[in-house]
Amino acid sequence: MTRYLVRAASLAAALTAWQLLTSLNVDLWLRFSQFPTVADVARAFGDRLGGHDYWTDLTDSLTRILTGFLLAAVLGVATGVLVARSRLAEDLLGPLVEVLRPIPAIALVPVAILLFPSNEQGIVFITCAAAFFPVLVSTRHAVRALAPVWEEAVRTMGGGRWRILGSVVLPGALPGIFGGLSVGIGVSWICVISAEMISGQYGVGYRTWQDYTVVDYPGVFVGMATIGVLGWVTSMAVERVGRWLTRWLPRTEYVAGARVRRAPAPVPSVPEPVREEGVRDEHLV
Repeated sequence: MTRYLVRAASLAAALTAWQLLTSLNVDLWLRFSQFPTVADVARAFGDRLGGHDYWTDLTDSLTRILTGFLLAAVLGVATGVLVARSRLAEDLLGPLVEVLRPIPAIALVPVAILLFPSNEQGIVFITCAAAFFPVLVSTRHAVRALAPVWEEAVRTMGGGRWRILGSVVLPGALPGIFGGLSVGIGVSWICVISAEMISGQYGVGYRTWQDYTVVDYPGVFVGMATIGVLGWVTSMAVERVGRWLTRWLPRTEYVAGARVRRAPAPVPSVPEPVREEGVRDEHLV
């Protein structure tokens, strides 16, 4: 409860500072007088909730992000495992992956416009490309980091290639895979919003850009807040699924205000030296 109170207090302090800086028109080096106040954004958000366009934009953005992210998750995990387990696949796909990976997904907008017959499919493609490479790289590293002794144990008990894949490779690589998925969902949101601003017709990114062009700054901040909340919710969902699928892993739970106390190590008893009567021990003098 204390942790939740601290988090709520930090958010309230940030909103209070925002309200004071904008309502007092503070202009030092940053021009807070150009910003809308928290009250203006709250009123604009209330107006948007009562309209139909807001929920249409929300549904379209969520549909695009989930479709592209799920495709990237399936393709990224499959390709990462294949590259990590097969030398031929690494030789064939490795150079192509390393050449395409540094290219920002948003730079693929012209390719998507030329390649796909509709903007909707192009936005899903950009979203998938954004999440694909983080998932692939994390999966590849996680599979290569597995201890060979596990695979050898399965082979000793008569397990084949598919048995090793299902019993050793995928369960052992799950923590690394979900690390890549957590990064991928965040990058996907960045790229889907950018793609909607460039070539979309509906969506949170498209509406935010439209508000900017008509100088509706409270509407712009409503879009930014919506993007932030959606990104936080989807990232938390991915993390929860990952923790549930890897619930067999040992974890250390953090408890606020608690300190780990360790029992003092026992002092080994040293036997007393046996001395004969009349013999002087120089070490005891």
